[in-house]
Parts: sequence; structure tokens; C-alpha cells
Amino acid sequence: MGAAVARAVRNFNLENRAGREISRMKPSPAPRHPSTKNLLLEQMSSHPEIKGEIDRKDDKLLSLLKDVYVDSQDPVSSLQVKDATARQKPEFRLPKDHQFDMMDVKNIPKGKISIVEALTLLNNHKLYPDTWTAKKIAEEYHLEQQDVNSLLKYFVTFEVKIFPPEGKKAIESK
Repeated sequence: MGAAVARAVRNFNLENRAGREISRMKPSPAPRHPSTKNLLLEQMSSHPEIKGEIDRKDDKLLSLLKDVYVDSQDPVSSLQVKDATARQKPEFRLPKDHQFDMMDVKNIPKGKISIVEALTLLNNHKLYPDTWTAKKIAEEYHLEQQDVNSLLKYFVTFEVKIFPPEGKKAIESK
């Protein structure tokens, strides 16, 4: 119901409003600098035919412009195409093998990692910071060094600690 009322209000007296808008004065050009204003007035007064030339449409040029049609195709040899494909690096990489196959991820864009990989590399860095450095992680997962540094600085994995109730002994985990 609300849409019908809104449409009726929007379309009310549409033709008259459109005609009024069309007949309204168009905006004038921006004012010119005073130094050039005087020069333009001098030229216009000394050469009045310039004003007519500026406002006149040249029918010959207009018809030529209407006849122009550009259709171009870039000729590419098969050798160039083969060279270009040979030089391109693959944009995707296969995910690392994990036991968490919650989602069926086929390929991952270079410069990105999956959630499982992010958790794995954060955990590896936490457990073995000497072997899993930011540089090694960047090379292993095809990431930017700056992104890996930020990831290691601002993200941590959860660490679950279970505290025994008061008066009871803690059960040792195996």
C-alpha cells in the first residue's frame, strides 16, 4: 500500500514539472578573470563575426562526425600468447593438508590463507618461534612479510586453561 501511494505522489503532475524544468534558464558559465574579460570584450566588438562563428553549428562537420564508426581488433600472434601464459605465475595455490576438512576448499588465491592455515601458522609460531619465523611463514604461505608481521603481532590463538576447584588435586593431562 505504501509503495502505491509513494508512486502516485512521485508521478503526480509529472509532465508539467518536466516541462517547467526544461524551460528553466540554464546555468551561466563561470565568471571570467577581469583581465581577460576586457580583452574578450575588445575582440568581440572589433570582430562581431566571431560571435556568430562560435554559436553556429557546422552541418558538414556534424554529418562527418555521424559517419565515423571505429571498430578495431588487436592482432595478437599465437607466439605472443604462449609467451605470456608461460611467464604468468599461477594465481592460486592448493591448500596445505589438514585434518580439519570442514569446508571443501579447492584453491586459495596467492596472498591469502584459510582459517585453518591461519590457526596452524599462529600455533606453530607460538610453539616454535625460532623455526617458524615471520620470514619462513611468508615464504611457506606466499604472503607479504608486512602482513605476516602484523598477523603475528595482533592475532593470538586461544589457550584453554582448566583450574581445579579449591581443595582438589589437579588431574594431570597425558
